[in-house]
Amino acid sequence: MDPVTHGLVGATLSQSFSDKDKFRVASLTGLGAAMLADIDFFISSASDPLLNVEIHRQFTHSLIFIPVGALIATVLLWWFVRKYLSFKEIYLFSLAGYATAGLMDYFTSYGVHLLWPFTNERFALDIISVFDPVFTLGIVTLTGLAFYKRQKLFSGLALLWIIGYLSFGFSQHRKALQTTIQLALQNGHEIEQIVVKPTIANQLLWSARYISQQKIYSYGIRLSPFSDPVTYEGESSPLLNWQTEYASIQGSTLYKDIQRFSDLSDGFLIKHPDHKNVIGDGRYSMLPTTLSPLWGISVDNTKPYDHVEFGTYRDASPEVRNEFLDMLLGRDIQH
Repeated sequence: MDPVTHGLVGATLSQSFSDKDKFRVASLTGLGAAMLADIDFFISSASDPLLNVEIHRQFTHSLIFIPVGALIATVLLWWFVRKYLSFKEIYLFSLAGYATAGLMDYFTSYGVHLLWPFTNERFALDIISVFDPVFTLGIVTLTGLAFYKRQKLFSGLALLWIIGYLSFGFSQHRKALQTTIQLALQNGHEIEQIVVKPTIANQLLWSARYISQQKIYSYGIRLSPFSDPVTYEGESSPLLNWQTEYASIQGSTLYKDIQRFSDLSDGFLIKHPDHKNVIGDGRYSMLPTTLSPLWGISVDNTKPYDHVEFGTYRDASPEVRNEFLDMLLGRDIQH
């Protein structure tokens, strides 16, 4: 989830149990603590580009790290709020704010290492986009009113908004999943892996991908609360059998990096159709109906002991934006 929304959710929870005379400073403490978890975004290595991708949403977002993260936030914030709060109070508000960080990322479509270091599995409910302006606007309005008026009523309403919106996302996800399973059955496909998630900044247009017989299939699904789903058949692409294709360099740095990227992509690896020697994450693209990955790794077989390069491949052309808008509004797509 984006840092601003992280901070707002942390502020909402902290102010919900604060005294009126400490309401605003409690809000700011929760806001700062919630945003601190994303400090892992700045951990990187020039020699190993995949390190940043692996480390983000890892240990700083795990459940076991929450008390430690809250303590770090407390020490940092103590210099700014010590005139208004005791060390214990700072810690309690920081604990509330920091605890929301990993949990909110759990609801998004990329996942988080909630149980690090016991497992490296990413957990994701896929019920809300990493950036959702409607969700954020509701929180900033209600939490802002609570901050201005110093009234818990608005904090409670903000919490109800968060719970209600996420519940709506859960319902939409279930509908998208059921629709995708029906599409696969109609096509005679046995689903081996499946992922459905909302497209960027909305809860209406969903992206569906599934693997069947070593191929990835994509669909766009427009879900209105008041009408039947509108489906858009997308592209299909062979799943990359990287273990076989790169068997000759097994044990090399390059081979290990491909394996790392496969784990990060949950096995949805495909060759990028527009970039030679690029292996992409088949779960993400600009349009739910295309299999042109948003990001991937450049593989150079002539340098098996060098790390791969990580790159992004966004196409925000007018044609792409217009097609996205057509699907978002439930219109017919003309190819």
